[in-house]
Order: sequence, then structure tokens, then C-alpha cells
Amino acid sequence: MDHHSNSETLQRIYDALEAARQVLSRFTPGAIAAEYKVGHDPVTEADREVDAVLRKNLLREGEGWLSEESVDDYTRLEKSRVWVVDPLDGTREFVAGIPEFCVSVAMVDNGRAIAGGICNPATNELIIGSVESGVTYNGQPVRASQKTTLRGALVLASRSEVKRGEWEWFKSGPAEIRAMGSVAYKLGLVAAGKADVTFTLTPKHEWDVAAGAALVLSAGGYVQTLGNTELRCNNRNPLLSGLIACGPLLRNELVSLLDSRRSEVSRS
Repeated sequence: MDHHSNSETLQRIYDALEAARQVLSRFTPGAIAAEYKVGHDPVTEADREVDAVLRKNLLREGEGWLSEESVDDYTRLEKSRVWVVDPLDGTREFVAGIPEFCVSVAMVDNGRAIAGGICNPATNELIIGSVESGVTYNGQPVRASQKTTLRGALVLASRSEVKRGEWEWFKSGPAEIRAMGSVAYKLGLVAAGKADVTFTLTPKHEWDVAAGAALVLSAGGYVQTLGNTELRCNNRNPLLSGLIACGPLLRNELVSLLDSRRSEVSRS
């Protein structure tokens, strides 16, 4: 991506997130009606309105679109540049009035998440960047954690996975575990160096993680799927095994910790 198209892409992401923030300002978290989709995931009028405003601000001729709230259009598979968005990641938290939700926008180029932006309107946080330009948190340059050991590291865990008891195994480990909603928001905080690690123990869709992964990579951090492969986006089936993200120096210790858990779980 040349410098002009990089700054133009980042400007588009910024404008789209600002427009989304305007839409969300009309809704009160914790006082909004939700419907439930198949699989019991909530969806609100806010999700749909933000989806429309993102599409209007982001999409240009020749680009593809993949959004949690749009009917999938497989012509995206023929496009090299594709927007992968989640209009509202953390809808459960939004409905419950917990300030852990965000708008998540990624630009994917030939399968690689190369630029992204995350806006949490409840906490007034904007994290935006690209592999070419690095990452800013509310306008200030940031980078991923340079911590060298998991001892005392802050690991952001999925609130719903913790509720289901899936994180019990890690609680006796060396790191501090904090439950939080919205995987995109957690990834954004890792990119900004506000936390050291986050990972999911369950599968996630591309729209959940593409923007956050782009930000972590752009901030010099490490990202891979739970299945130990490089993250590739714009697949026909957007469901991924899960995602691991951390500061660059924690990669080996984290991967071996997850491997030990995996072998213990498969033995039990």
C-alpha cells in the first residue's frame, strides 16, 4: 500500500468511526431493546444503523465488504481490498450498560489485515493505525507491551468464557487474568500497550478480530490463530479457530502455556 493510499485509508477509517460515534450517541447503553439472533447473540437497532453508516463512509468501487450485520456478498472473494467490520462488538455489554463495547473496522489487503480502527464511545477511546504508520491511542503514538515474561502480565479474558469456567486452568498461572467484554476492544488495548496479552479459547469470526489484529501487528505485537497458523482474512467461511495476541517478547511463553493446557484438556 503506497503512502498516499495508506493515509487515505486511515482517514476513511477515522471518518467512519466518528460517524459511528455520532449514531451511537443517540442510544443509551443499558436502556436499549435487543432482539436475539440464532445462537442467542443479541442485535440492536444501533448495530444496524452503525453498519449502514460504516458502509457509506468506507466502501468504494472495487472493494469488498464483510460485516457481521450485512448479508454476506461472496463477490468479496474476488476483491483484493476488503473491509471487515463489526458495527458493535460487545453488544451484550452495550445492552447491559457495561462500557466494554466498540466499533471495529479493518482493511484487509490480499488476506492480510493491514489497517484498523477501534472506537469505544463509552470510554472515549480511539485506537487507529496501519502496518505502515504504526498505531495511535487518542492521537498519541503507542506500541505493544515490551514485557518479557508472563509473570505479573495483564491478560484480558473473555467475560463469557470466564463465566463458563473455561479460564479456571489459567487462574493459578503467573499472569493476572481480567475478564472483559468485546474481543475487538481487548485486542485494541493490547495494541495500545494497556494490557500484555489477550486470547480466545473459542472460535471467533473475522469481523470480531480483524481490526484488533491489524492494530496489534501495526503496534509491533504478535498475532496468530488458536490453531497455530497465521491470521488470513476474507475466507469464504469467516469463522476462525480463535486468536492469540501479545507483546512480541511474550510469544514463546504464551504459545507453550496454551500448548500445555491443550494437551492437559485432551488427556482429561
